[in-house]
Amino acid sequence: MPAPRKTSNSRSSASPRKKPVVRKRTSKGKKGLSLEWKFAVAALLLVLFSPFYYGYIIKGFSSSWRWIKDIGEDPGYRTYNSFNIKIPKGHLIHGIDVSYYQGKIDWKQVKAMEEDDVAVKFAFIKATEGMFNVDPYFQRNWREAPKAGIICGAYHYFKPKKSGLWQAKFFLQTVKFEAGDLPPVVDIEELNGISSAEMRLELQVFLTHIEKKTDVKPIIYTGLSFYKDYLKGYFDEYPLWVAHYHQPRLKMPAGDWHFWQHSDKAKISGINHVVDFNVFNGDSLKFDSMLIR
Repeated sequence: MPAPRKTSNSRSSASPRKKPVVRKRTSKGKKGLSLEWKFAVAALLLVLFSPFYYGYIIKGFSSSWRWIKDIGEDPGYRTYNSFNIKIPKGHLIHGIDVSYYQGKIDWKQVKAMEEDDVAVKFAFIKATEGMFNVDPYFQRNWREAPKAGIICGAYHYFKPKKSGLWQAKFFLQTVKFEAGDLPPVVDIEELNGISSAEMRLELQVFLTHIEKKTDVKPIIYTGLSFYKDYLKGYFDEYPLWVAHYHQPRLKMPAGDWHFWQHSDKAKISGINHVVDFNVFNGDSLKFDSMLIR
């Protein structure tokens, strides 16, 4: 019996259908960013991520914040954050005074410190006390401060019970004053158990000897109360340096004083302890006229 013929399925025998080709539509109207725009975007990103840009923003913010903080403060006696104190306005020349208490000082950092119109131009350095005591940091400070560009003066802490003459000799044996230095200073703050008349007598002996040997009038340093109680009217021919703290102005006639120690709480770069801060009563010409010739 002949084998039956294989019949092919009609679907399989038919030629396979081709999938329709889907053509992607292209929009002739849409184009990529032009080269100019790409450069503009790149430049904007560079500005936004630049440290200079953020430095400018931070500086502006800091200035605005300081302006906000200063609202309510006396504009003539505002806070200088770098120095951590309020500083009276209207004074062009600022300085400090130091002793062993401040320890080892980096005078280059002191000189470099500045905020707005305030920087350290001068320094009074403790040299001696009484008849025998030399400040242990005096020689280093006296040598290094001028190297940093700071104008210096030296001071002696006066002991009224001791001989004014021998204290003056001891002071001048320790300190070698030169042209360009500030005048010698005597620091008088106590009666030390003697009468005011006896104190003034020994102080006058000290001042007379210093002036004779240096050919310059010494500066007298004292507190405002001590000056009013014991010195006023007796030593008016000598330059006066007055301590009167944390006040917007010194309560004395402007012509009566040369230096004002207005704070004992200043923070200065290069010094590890708080420092006395001072202003000079006058401009740079008047300041220069005080220096030893």
